[in-house]
Amino acid sequence: MNQPQAQPHISDHELRLSLSGDWLLSASIPDIAQVVSVLDGHPEVARISFNCTQLNTWDSTLLTYIFELHSETQSRGQEINLSSLPRGVGHLLHLATSSSASSSAPTQTAFSLPFTARLGATAQSWLQGTLEFVDFLGQGLLSLLRLLRVKSVFRTQDLLAQLQFCGAQALPIISLISILVGLILAFVGAVQLKYFGAQIYVADLVGIAMTREMGAMMTGIIMAGRTGAAFAAQIGTMQVNEEIDALHTLGISPFDFLVLPRILALVLMMPLLCLYADLMGILGGAIVGMGMLDLSLPLYWNQTMAAITLPYVWLGVAKSCVFGFIIAFVGCLRGLQAGRSAQAVGQAATSAVVTTIVGIIVIDGLFAVVCDVIGI
Repeated sequence: MNQPQAQPHISDHELRLSLSGDWLLSASIPDIAQVVSVLDGHPEVARISFNCTQLNTWDSTLLTYIFELHSETQSRGQEINLSSLPRGVGHLLHLATSSSASSSAPTQTAFSLPFTARLGATAQSWLQGTLEFVDFLGQGLLSLLRLLRVKSVFRTQDLLAQLQFCGAQALPIISLISILVGLILAFVGAVQLKYFGAQIYVADLVGIAMTREMGAMMTGIIMAGRTGAAFAAQIGTMQVNEEIDALHTLGISPFDFLVLPRILALVLMMPLLCLYADLMGILGGAIVGMGMLDLSLPLYWNQTMAAITLPYVWLGVAKSCVFGFIIAFVGCLRGLQAGRSAQAVGQAATSAVVTTIVGIIVIDGLFAVVCDVIGI
């Protein structure tokens, strides 16, 4: 099938092209050399228009033809009149030319701005982030009140699925990291305590360190990288797919439907994971105690039980509850703050992990200060 050629006609400083026939992908795009030669021979032409009365069907072939013609005439300062073209061609051409212009424009980096502009942008970003954090926290409190009044809207199966995701599915990585942490603590302690003949106190070192600090800390960091990033990516992807907007349209609170089950699941599972991490860490220390220090398992276990006190255990559990809330809260917040692109989802997941780990370290430091004040 031969593509019908555009017939040029010049009148009143205007070049008029007649488009006819079927402009389909199966046909070859006509050569615009004829139009260009006419424009070269008539420099007085200031505008190009189209006659589409005989145009039957069209697709991207017509758009490509007009886009190439626009590229040829742009440097000449000639205008293309799109008013007579089929509906949609003008809009598509505008998108194509806008995309081309934006890609060719030089990108202005943040470091090219003046220092005061960068400082103001940073302060504005911090202020906006603070306002969003306070708003999100207020929504959380309202959602919790609705839950206590049995008026929150979320499915029980969603909560059960999140409990499984945050609990049972996290056991393998928690087991591996906790055993390795216990092994490292016991090995470092054994090397030093052997000089004093106090190898038995390796059990005290590992038991107190795991129950008081390392169990909750390592569990929080692991869950921040595993679960917090997953929450941010899941909700961020929903933001990209406009599923969050659909919930708003249906009159369903995204916080009740998406955020609340995740926060509840992680807060409920973190204490159990912390206790499990404590046990695995003590087991790792026992492996070093029996392998390097020739300690029997009953002796190691009795020494551990004598060193660990109930306040240490409750302190680790309390930390894990707070860490669980921070992980779920920040992960969901970053997910809802994500932009509508794949890159924005990745940035949201990264930001969730970094913010959560920093928050865990800061909260752990506050716990240490409070415990020192009250004498624990």
